[in-house]
Amino acid sequence: MGNIETFLIVDEAKVHYIWMNLGWQNGERINGMTVYVRVRDGKFWIEEDWTENGIATDLIRKSVPKEDIVLAFHEPKMRQYTEFAVASYSGAG
Repeated sequence: MGNIETFLIVDEAKVHYIWMNLGWQNGERINGMTVYVRVRDGKFWIEEDWTENGIATDLIRKSVPKEDIVLAFHEPKMRQYTEFAVASYSGAG
């Protein structure tokens, strides 16, 4: 058995949300990001998502339109093959 702590890191000023796992399991260090979502250009950019059903599914259930969700973990040229936004971001920060 392990001793894993799960926590949420929120940066409200820059609108970043990170769900992390940290601790020890079977003698190995666990340090991983489960979910990383940020808001850029008025869209939810899902940078990392290791959940079973996907954070995008939760956003849709909360009435966020698919065109306002970017699966940023996909390469920009591959986003056209998803049912979500294909936005690219060129700004700083």
